[in-house]
Amino acid sequence: MIRLPELNFPAVELRRIERDGRTYVPDVVRGGYLVLTPEEWVRRHVIGYLTGYCGVELRTVMTEYPVDLNGTPQRADVVVADTSGRPLILVECKAPDVRITREVFAQAVRYNSVLHARYIILTNGMKHFCFEHAGGGYVRMSDFPRF
Repeated sequence: MIRLPELNFPAVELRRIERDGRTYVPDVVRGGYLVLTPEEWVRRHVIGYLTGYCGVELRTVMTEYPVDLNGTPQRADVVVADTSGRPLILVECKAPDVRITREVFAQAVRYNSVLHARYIILTNGMKHFCFEHAGGGYVRMSDFPRF
């Protein structure tokens, strides 16, 4: 069984299934089950936070959202759509032991050059950063509240 750290998010309840030496958790967005990796642990907490504490409707949340960067397929971890179905929030999740660096920010900005979301959130489950895309640049907003 995989052991993962407590994150700086409200706890989420995840039903876990052990099979073939791997741990699986339900994917509430797409259905089915996913292998529980450290990054997936963070992603499940982000989705729980957005839907449970921020009022985001689950139907507006998309995971592994396709992004075509100059003919190279990429995937954004989490995208939240607005009422018109356009990306509003882009979330880049990293494993808890991965630092949020300028390179992580640059990765999210590249994805957002295609998606045009108003907000970018970067998180490793321990530290969270939120930026608003405004006036042709990115403005750092206040950090998430600590839990």
